[in-house]
Amino acid sequence: MTADRRLTLHVNGITHSCEVEPRMTLADCLREKLDLTGTHLGCEHGVCGACTVIVDGAAVRSCLMFAVQARDSMITTVEGLAASDTLSDLQQAFHDHFALQCGFCTPGFLTTAEAFLSENPSPTRGEVQSAISGNICRCTGYVPIIDAIVDTAKRRLESGK
Repeated sequence: MTADRRLTLHVNGITHSCEVEPRMTLADCLREKLDLTGTHLGCEHGVCGACTVIVDGAAVRSCLMFAVQARDSMITTVEGLAASDTLSDLQQAFHDHFALQCGFCTPGFLTTAEAFLSENPSPTRGEVQSAISGNICRCTGYVPIIDAIVDTAKRRLESGK
């Protein structure tokens, strides 16, 4: 049996310290140790995208990353996309475009889209489609999700964000 490791994580602008087993995934750590349950676990094989978080600016499947691998990284979960009493512009666009139904996949789409838009602030619909191709939605279909992301990009460019 291996000993737990003391781990410092920087999540949503807050530094956390916790004890984790070396084999604990980042997804499990976020949910079980930090009580950030917006990161969902679907397939636990990196296929569905529900567990996507942003690590040092990149969209990462947190079910495939050990928590200890995220040491000293800047992590953003869906809870960190906006202040607790508001929606981010991207979250508002998902609402406005009816880009969610059951909501299980939504946190993964939001974090994937946020990381993508930070790299490509003026994407085409095809680029958005490609960017979200690793995320699965069984309820909505992808058109409203793509519409929401394209709309967010357009509004950000217009406002100079």
